[in-house]
Amino acid sequence: MYLAIDLSLYITAIKETFFMTFVSSFISYVIGIPLGVLLYMTDKDGLTPNTPIYNALSLIVNIFRSIPFLILLILILPVTRVLVGTTIGARAVIPPLVFSASPYIARMVESSLKEVDLGVIEAAKSMGATNFQIITKVLLSESKPSLLIGAAITITTILGYSAMAGAVGGGGLGDVAIRYGYYRYNQEIMIITVVLLVIIVQLIQEVFMGMARKSDKRL
Repeated sequence: MYLAIDLSLYITAIKETFFMTFVSSFISYVIGIPLGVLLYMTDKDGLTPNTPIYNALSLIVNIFRSIPFLILLILILPVTRVLVGTTIGARAVIPPLVFSASPYIARMVESSLKEVDLGVIEAAKSMGATNFQIITKVLLSESKPSLLIGAAITITTILGYSAMAGAVGGGGLGDVAIRYGYYRYNQEIMIITVVLLVIIVQLIQEVFMGMARKSDKRL
């Protein structure tokens, strides 16, 4: 019976961890990719330089990137309550995860786009490609390996943040480690939770690094 209860506990926690990680990752990328493209476009060496817009966006991104996740989680509790109707459980962790990860993704996207060879962009321009075509057919395509490597780093970071959310009743493996391991002085549960998190991180890394290798035209 003890094993059954423990197994059920871990299965539920793993499901909650995957839910928090991948739902928040998806929403963060929906926000972060356009924001990163806009940062690239409006930079002084971008396709449509605009210093005021770039500086404003850059400031917003830097502010949210500077706030530690646990502080941000508590800081936006009123926003979280409005968005998802609760401040406890797996759903309540998604808004702070998105607020924290989106600026990080935007910077990674901007950095990946800047790695694209300028010669390729100039060639596209000489053939009459519009800025939209350059972004979709050249920049995002050429930077795909870098973006996938960035995704591996970002998603594992979000996974780590989701575990930290267990400190405030966020659910998932972090909640199990704190509530059943730390508070009850159960070292075994702590170790099992850490092992499970390590396995999940390794799986995510292998999947995205494999996709990055397959999409790299240089290999």
